[in-house]
Amino acid sequence: MKKGIRCIAAAFFCLALPWAAQSCEAGENVISEGVYINGIEVSGMTESQAEAVVEEQVQALSDSVITLTMDEDQESRTWGELGLQWKNTDLITEIGHLGTTGNIVRRYKEQKDLKNQNMHFEIAYTIDENALKEFVDGMSVYNSEPVEGSVYMGDDGMLYVEGGTDGLTLDADATLAALEEHIEGWTAGDTVIEAVVERVSPEVTAETLSKMTDVLGSATTDYSASSATRAQNIATGTSKINGTLLLPGESFSVTAAVVPFTAENGYGLAPSYESGQVVDSYGGGICQVSTTLYNAVLKAELQVDQRSNHTMTVSYVDPSKDAAIAEGLMDLVFTNTLETPVYIAGSAYGGVLNFSIYGEETRPANRTIEFVSEVTGRTDPASNIRLVAKTDQNVGYLAQVQSPHEGLSAVLWKNIYYDGVLDETIQVNSSTYEATPAIWEVGVVSSNQAVTSALYSAIGQNNLQQVQTILANGVQAQAPQTETPQTQAPQTEAPQTQAPQTEAPQTQAPQTEAPATNPSTDVTILQ
Repeated sequence: MKKGIRCIAAAFFCLALPWAAQSCEAGENVISEGVYINGIEVSGMTESQAEAVVEEQVQALSDSVITLTMDEDQESRTWGELGLQWKNTDLITEIGHLGTTGNIVRRYKEQKDLKNQNMHFEIAYTIDENALKEFVDGMSVYNSEPVEGSVYMGDDGMLYVEGGTDGLTLDADATLAALEEHIEGWTAGDTVIEAVVERVSPEVTAETLSKMTDVLGSATTDYSASSATRAQNIATGTSKINGTLLLPGESFSVTAAVVPFTAENGYGLAPSYESGQVVDSYGGGICQVSTTLYNAVLKAELQVDQRSNHTMTVSYVDPSKDAAIAEGLMDLVFTNTLETPVYIAGSAYGGVLNFSIYGEETRPANRTIEFVSEVTGRTDPASNIRLVAKTDQNVGYLAQVQSPHEGLSAVLWKNIYYDGVLDETIQVNSSTYEATPAIWEVGVVSSNQAVTSALYSAIGQNNLQQVQTILANGVQAQAPQTETPQTQAPQTEAPQTQAPQTEAPQTQAPQTEAPATNPSTDVTILQ
């Protein structure tokens, strides 16, 4: 009787609930209405059908590629390679029992609940922790130190940036945690996850350097009339300054950048200023390099810390616009007082010397500046000349090696304009240049000591006319002394009278001494 009652109840259940009819006919539970797995509705499916759906999702996820990145570097694996597996495999059985097992009342109640509110289930996954950790730890090969940025000028005249990248150190634990969190709610599909890293930024970043697109100041001078060695010195000195990057607050010394002035360092003998005259020395012409750079620095409005004028005026810039170099005594030093780096580009080619200072322009667009040289005093060159003995030239050599230089005093002014209207005038510097006479070189090497002595005497008196006379006529020889022949008168016994003896005064030609040459303590200015 009990068995019959159960059969009648089952028959009633199948007839009353049409969705259960298929299960009753096939002998397999059908999943109740309102059931979802990972967002996919599995209502009306058999357990095997639902299991196939889940396995399809697991396989899709297993084939999906996960990519870890550290900036531009990356590594990829499939989830299957990392040991991905379906964890809650009893999920299908659990879902299949909803509303289909237990007594009639329980099943009826579960079915009513599902009609009122859907039930959602998630697939749980496991992964090979060792494989996942190995994957993450492998990214440490991309750890790096910060790379300071640098700038160079391309052949096209444009600035290019290198480096300036952050240093990266992998945080393996944090990256592993991020991956595990991602797995919990992930669906099939390739994905990219950025590894967690510690960053150390360089002092000079590529972003900062990329802003140096403006010419803050530029200056040009002409050296086309220079000798070959002077042109060589200018090109050498310019190349040692070209490409300099100055960070905010950094200072630059021209002397420190271009020394030593030796042949081994690329310099030749060329005219320089020493003791008020022009002499040949290694590095002659380097002052034109520092002077041109000085004018570019003024226009860029960087801070000038040290600058000296020449002892005599130079021809390639106006008075007070020059900057002399004398190792150990005179230097051009300036500081980048801007909040961004500056780049110094220099070139010396075809007799044209140029320096341009690049940076980020922050000055108002309606503001302009100019620099004006004002001569405040003049001194005529010394009226006399200066003669210099040349101990490596024979007698007969006479050459003017330097024209007279006018003495000057000068002031450099900076005028500031807004919208073309003068707003302010500032004194930049003041300079004093010595007046110097014309200089002649006189050869003194001769086997005739009298001629050499006479030339030294004329040189000591700075008497050019006397030098020219000696070279034209030589030294007048002294007439030879002759004795009157003695005639002996007949001897008489006359009383002997002794005439007082008088000695002819000895006349000695004035001796002239070649001036002593002591080691000069005067500064050599590489004009």
